[in-house]
Amino acid sequence: MGNLVQFLLWIAARPRTYAETMEAWRTNCPRLSAWEDATANGLIDMTHKDSSVRGEAVIVLTAKGRALLASK
Repeated sequence: MGNLVQFLLWIAARPRTYAETMEAWRTNCPRLSAWEDATANGLIDMTHKDSSVRGEAVIVLTAKGRALLASK
């Protein structure tokens, strides 16, 4: 399973804060660019509406991200 799909499955499993996502997935390695690929391709978005932590952005799948997972 590719790194991008693993990342999307991780996001889909439950609400993830931006901080949690960066701690788990940030990398400087160009071969492991799941965060960068997902944002550049419109597969994820940041929202504040579902946040249980006041002012903390939550990372969510977009319709395009959900469609990509459904096709796997």
